[in-house]
Amino acid sequence: MGGSRYRWTLVALLWVVALLNYLDRQVIFAVFPLLEKDLRVSSVELGLLGTAFLWIYGVLSPLGGWLADRMGRRGVILLSLGVWSAVTILTGLARNYHELLIARALMGISEACYLPAALAMIADYHGERTRSRATGLHQSGLYAGIALGGLGGGWMGDHYGWRPAFFVLGAAGLVYAVVLAAGLKESPERRPRAARADPPLGESLRELAGSAPFRVVVLANMLASIAYWCVYTWLALFLFERFQVSLTTAGFSSTFYIQAASFAGILGGGWLADRWSRTNARGRLWTQAIGLFIAGPFLLMAGTTGFWWVLLPCLVCFGLGRGFFDCNLMPVVCQMVPASLRATAYGILNLTSCIAGGAMTAAGGWFKDRIGLGGAIQISAVLLLVAAACLAVLRVGGPRGREEAEAEAA
Repeated sequence: MGGSRYRWTLVALLWVVALLNYLDRQVIFAVFPLLEKDLRVSSVELGLLGTAFLWIYGVLSPLGGWLADRMGRRGVILLSLGVWSAVTILTGLARNYHELLIARALMGISEACYLPAALAMIADYHGERTRSRATGLHQSGLYAGIALGGLGGGWMGDHYGWRPAFFVLGAAGLVYAVVLAAGLKESPERRPRAARADPPLGESLRELAGSAPFRVVVLANMLASIAYWCVYTWLALFLFERFQVSLTTAGFSSTFYIQAASFAGILGGGWLADRWSRTNARGRLWTQAIGLFIAGPFLLMAGTTGFWWVLLPCLVCFGLGRGFFDCNLMPVVCQMVPASLRATAYGILNLTSCIAGGAMTAAGGWFKDRIGLGGAIQISAVLLLVAAACLAVLRVGGPRGREEAEAEAA
């Protein structure tokens, strides 16, 4: 593992990248009403903007993860940040729906490499005692990006139109890429492997597919992603239409309460999982299951209520449960796969979850015209409970990561 001081510095450096990652992808959802008017697009076409990003992002994620496993984490992270920041600027220059759709697809390509590489790098530097907390703190950057994307995108949309947000965010990303290049160090586990032959992508995928516990985690993550992306994409519009609030209020309320609670969830869930896993191999899995068992019923209530005072506590509890789940996803993967396949494994999780989430993003427009967005949210809530049940009964190996056990045996 890396030095104690730098391993937390690494989390801080990557936290900012995580913030920009989700700011750049999320801000567009806060200005959906403006895009409907300015570019004259339908609800289904709006949904396809999310689907185009998610499916391309997902399909390329295993490749991005494999590149990080094979070539090193640092270069993949820096390249991804620089390219997606440039694409964010191009998004603000889109003149019609087709150009906007192409920009979202390009963002999917450019962002596909970041998250598998970043989480694998954090897992490389942090052992079993701190892995869930470190992963959770990094995930809080994603939550902050979602919240600020909703609030900032809605505010800028109300005051300046939808384009300026993309220009500002893209420029910020390019500047930070220079800062990150000076401070980011390659994972210590990757340095000695530079001279060793790594398995080809096909062989890596076959090894991961052969793990029954990993397949269950993939399924649970897909189900959870359906719910998450339904909320990310459509909640602001749901609040705008059902409660007749402003874009700023809808954007803020659809993101801030969930993400603030998720931050509390990752702190509590990370602490609980790190301690529980020392005495019980299933501690991290059970922490995830508890989170989803909390999130599901409250999301169901959020999709049915017509009262603002009921809605907000439901969003808080949904976010709290989600934090329990997210901070343990990569640590759970580390119990199932060797260090040399961590980024590839997370790439597979991204692939499958984005395909499922992208389908729900597009289907949300279809549901909106037939059973309403509230109905789509209720369906998503039921899927969270199914995912929780899958994790609750899953068995995994010992509380230490597989690579620690292999090192001791050697």
